[in-house]
Amino acid sequence: MRKTVLVLGLFAAVAAWPVAQAAVVDYKAALGGAAEVPPVTTGGTGKAQVNVDAATGMATWRIDYSGLSGPAAAAHIHCGALPGANAGVSVTLGAGPTAASPIQGSGMMTPAQLADLSAGKCYVNVHTAANKGGEVRGQLIP
Repeated sequence: MRKTVLVLGLFAAVAAWPVAQAAVVDYKAALGGAAEVPPVTTGGTGKAQVNVDAATGMATWRIDYSGLSGPAAAAHIHCGALPGANAGVSVTLGAGPTAASPIQGSGMMTPAQLADLSAGKCYVNVHTAANKGGEVRGQLIP
């Protein structure tokens, strides 16, 4: 009886796994100075991958960049602005030494931030000492 219950329990867990995973949405961004507001002249480029579980609000990220004018001072997700506009910091991805490429981590997003993200109103921004407002930026799109 115990073996049957265990096997049925494992089967149910395996069967439910794709359903639980279906809530994850992958967002990507190409990072560059031309996307900054105002635009920044830089040799810096990069890419961002942000995966969000819409059911829980848990986000995981990997940000890769190179060619910046100096070390990254900070990196953030900003929400509430379409391309061509600026918004405040929503999620800190890294600061100081933790902003070195590649930046990897996870954190929670609020329902309002998730709504902005799904509406195309969130972007990744990497800041340097020479470009405090941001040196490379990219809008997150699914």
